[in-house]
Amino acid sequence: MRAYPFSSLRTLMSALAFSTLAFGMVEPTTASAAGAIKNVVLVHGGFVDGGGWEAVYNLLKAQGYNVSIVQNPTTSLAADVAATKAVVDAQDGPVVLVGHSYGGVVITEAGTDPKVSRLVYIAAFAPDKGESVQKLIANPPAGAPVPPILPPVNGFLMLDKAKFAEAFAGDVNPQRAAFLANAQVPWGVEALGGEVSVPAWRSKPSWYLVTTHDRMIPPDAQRAMAKRAEATVAETAASHAVYESQPAAVAALIEEAAKAKN
Repeated sequence: MRAYPFSSLRTLMSALAFSTLAFGMVEPTTASAAGAIKNVVLVHGGFVDGGGWEAVYNLLKAQGYNVSIVQNPTTSLAADVAATKAVVDAQDGPVVLVGHSYGGVVITEAGTDPKVSRLVYIAAFAPDKGESVQKLIANPPAGAPVPPILPPVNGFLMLDKAKFAEAFAGDVNPQRAAFLANAQVPWGVEALGGEVSVPAWRSKPSWYLVTTHDRMIPPDAQRAMAKRAEATVAETAASHAVYESQPAAVAALIEEAAKAKN
């Protein structure tokens, strides 16, 4: 793997030539296909909990996969990695480890676990060694939407409830988006600043779903991180909450990773 001395998303985007491969929607097939990994572990990001994965969980379970969902405390990267590794270590074989948003940082750190065979990033941060969410968002691209993160209170961050739907869940049912805004999980400032020590994507194959209507992580920033990780890339016209608005697209990419021969 090539090494790149990037310290911000602005640098990432200016230095990398974006070239992504968009995949059309494919119908999931059964997990009994030869060589398919049957264990999938789903990791949520900041401001939400693992319940948002329900639709993706149901689609994968219907195809015969063993699916587990991590409930991150989102207090620190170390705590979230520990929670994720506990779930990974409980699996009976190789694992496809999936992360959304900040969950991408978690799987990048936790994915070095020997049981993890493949990584799937869903509109997620994919940091390199020494990078954190805080570093990656320090210099946002010119003109990019600014996530409505409120000032920290007692060491935790929240999104402005009035702006949550537009920023995070623009294509989710309005009632559901309103519920998510009012059911936010406080995100620890310590988690925001947690730095990756050994990025798993440097030694494990990865896949990345870019959400082109994302107002939390700019699509071009997603493409840049996917490019750097040499990930297999798909794109879909969705908000940051793609796992809720387009679970079939998410499940299809996870299954592609599970069935890959590499």
